[in-house]
This record gives sequence, C-alpha cells and structure tokens, in this order.
Amino acid sequence: MKSCLRLLLLSLALLAAGCHRDLDPVAFHADGRPPHLSDWHVVEVRGGKLVLNQGVVPYDLNTPLFTDYAHKLRTVWMPKGVSAKYDPTDTFDFPVGTIISKTFYYPRSGTGKFSDVARTYDSSHDFAGEGLDLANVHLIETRILVHRESGWAAIPYVWKDDQSDAELARTGAVIPLTLVADNADREDFNYVVPDESQCSSCHAQDWVTRKIHPIGPKARHLNRDYHYATGEENQLAHLMKAGYLAGAPEPGQAPRNANWMDEQASLDARARAYLDINCGHCHNPKGAANTTGLTLDVSVPEDRHLGVCKPPVAAGRGTGDHLFDIVPGLPEDSILPYRMDSADPGVMMPELGRSTVHREGVALIKAWIAAQSGGCVAIH
Repeated sequence: MKSCLRLLLLSLALLAAGCHRDLDPVAFHADGRPPHLSDWHVVEVRGGKLVLNQGVVPYDLNTPLFTDYAHKLRTVWMPKGVSAKYDPTDTFDFPVGTIISKTFYYPRSGTGKFSDVARTYDSSHDFAGEGLDLANVHLIETRILVHRESGWAAIPYVWKDDQSDAELARTGAVIPLTLVADNADREDFNYVVPDESQCSSCHAQDWVTRKIHPIGPKARHLNRDYHYATGEENQLAHLMKAGYLAGAPEPGQAPRNANWMDEQASLDARARAYLDINCGHCHNPKGAANTTGLTLDVSVPEDRHLGVCKPPVAAGRGTGDHLFDIVPGLPEDSILPYRMDSADPGVMMPELGRSTVHREGVALIKAWIAAQSGGCVAIH
C-alpha cells in the first residue's frame, strides 16, 4: 500500500513538473510596463491551454464582481520567503513583489463565430487542471496588479485573436461581442477594457491618498473551498499552507460573505454580499463615492447609511425622478435598482466595468427591497 501511495505521489509530482517544464520562472518587474503578458510568466499558453506557472495559486470569490457575464480566472504569486498578513475586514497586506492576475474570458457559444460568446454561469467545461481549456473558452483580457516599492500598479493586457498572448493596452480597448444565451437569444454589446486610469479609479479604496489596492482578496470573499490540483480545500487554509498568508484563524472563525446565487442562504445575506463586492469599494467612507452618504459595504447597518429612505445627494438624472435610494417594499420606487437596471452611461451604476445589465443581479436586489417592511415619508 505504501509503495502504491509513493508511486501515486511521484506521478502527481512529475505531472505538475511537466506543466511547468517549459515556462521561465515568474518575473517580477519592479518598474515599467512589459509589452506582453507572457513577459511576467504568470499564466501562459501551452498546448492549447492557459497554464499557471509554478507557485501561482488560483483563487475565487464567494460573490464576484459582475463584468458583462464574463468568467474570471484569478491568481496570486509571491516571492519566496514572504507572505501576506491576514486582516479580518480589509484587503490582506500583501508584500512587495506580489503579482495578482485576473483573466476575463467567456465560454465559447458553439455558433462557430469568434465574437459570439456564451451567456452562462456554467463553468464546468472551462478548466484544464487549474488553467483554462482554450478549446472551450475565448480569452478577452488579463489585468495585472503588481505591488512595487512605490505601491500597487494596475496594468491591462488584451488577448490577441489567435489567443497566443496578450498585449499591453494602457489606453484600454473596445471589443464588439455578442452574448448568446442557452435559448439562442442574442445581445450585442461592446466589451470595454478599462485604461490604466480607470483601473486605478476603481482600486483606489482611499480617495484621499488615491493609493490603489486589490479589491477581492479579503477574508470574507476568500473564505470558501476551491478545487485545486491537489483536491478540494478552503482557500484561506490553502494560502496558509502555501506560505502566502500569515495570521489567519481557522476558516470557521473567519468572516464569510454569502454566495449571491446560493438559495440556501438568506435573501439578505445574498443581497448584501452582492452590493458589497459590486458597489462597496466605491460606496464607503473613504471611497470614490464617499460624498454620497451611501455606504454599501457589508458592514453598514440597514438604515439610512445603506440608502433606506435616504434622498440622493448628487445623482442628477440617475434618480429616475425617484425620491429615495431604497424604499422598503417598493423596488420600483427605489433609485438603487433603477440605476443597476440601466446601461445608459449617465444613469448606470456601477459607472465602470460593464456595458450590459446584470439581469439576475437586478432581480436579486429588487427581491431584497420588496421583502423589506416599512415606508418612507417625503419631506417637501
């Protein structure tokens, strides 16, 4: 039995080594903007697959940010001998040298047209090991967040049509695509790759210092299981084991946001998690929307700070002539879902990061507001 186990472990080690044998080591660029994604050697195309380099750890969020129905592969890499410091509420304190990547892609639609992409939540055919199977997915962009001595830098790359590599896109890009639903319904839209300044505006969680930080790597977003090459494991525990995280408690003692699609969770938990990741990075006391008086991260109580019976401050025509951000029991009278349900640049929220309406997300927030009791009194 022991000899069989040793043989199995050796086979797995050889398989893992085979995945990385033709990849140069991950390259930390202390300055500048490398012209190709492959210059970082974090994720690269090999043999019809997008593979992760040695030491590159994938992760996912309990509830992800919506980006035009795109699927996302997130990774983190750190130099040897350093680790991130755990924080129960804020983004982990990542050391200089950390490289975070996020690759945006779509499952192929099956129509045979390159610009047709599937509008689906099914990711069962996306992966090849911990990487992506290019026979089944269409790569769009990869964003790099790198922690340098001067702070974090956001660098966008757009994938070439032949899917061989991604090229630097400092000024962003507009990519015409068509979402194809399971019932063959089609929706044309322009996928917008943000430029560097737009990346920075979303990632500047403190609008006073304007310093940018990662948004997703917080305990409440990462406290979930992930299917690694070695098997299913809690992400916080896995990062601790890999030496990438220090000071984290047992997963059961760490905060955890709900999965917005998990109908076993409460409606309130799902809605608050959705608003937290999609809106909370701007709508918080230090964020870009701090002057609005509307706080949408998960920590705020359900009162006027969350928008309940709160008049808008400077929404302009974004109010839709509604009087309050949230009117308990009346989603059609509330500004919040009105702005979420628009793709008009002068109305929509969030202002960046999408060109389409997240129908299921809007339905969730409307159901959450409809379930609230009470009412608002207009003051004239």
